[in-house]
Amino acid sequence: MAEETVFGKIVSGEIPVEKLAETERVIAFADIAPQAPVHFLVIPKTTDYANVTELAAGDPTLLAEMVEVANALAAEHADGDFRLIFNNGANAGQTVFHVHAHVLAGGLAEGSL
Repeated sequence: MAEETVFGKIVSGEIPVEKLAETERVIAFADIAPQAPVHFLVIPKTTDYANVTELAAGDPTLLAEMVEVANALAAEHADGDFRLIFNNGANAGQTVFHVHAHVLAGGLAEGSL
């Protein structure tokens, strides 16, 4: 990854966050601009992947670990049902080019995407 990002600074400890979960390779924390009653981010500690397609091609086990952490946190903080969103590219709404998953739950409109 060429550019330093806010998530890279979180991983390095330069920007502190209250971690909801942490493994050897992944951290999760609340989104600063939540879009649902439960909204947190799951990010890898590596800065090697800008988006989910790069991660899936380069380290699918790390992607699976991100999903596992999302699932565990949704079980803990919601009813276990959740939305997992990866924005992939600027035209898809990605603004931080360090792969990250948005986990949203609680109070989502029925039938919404």
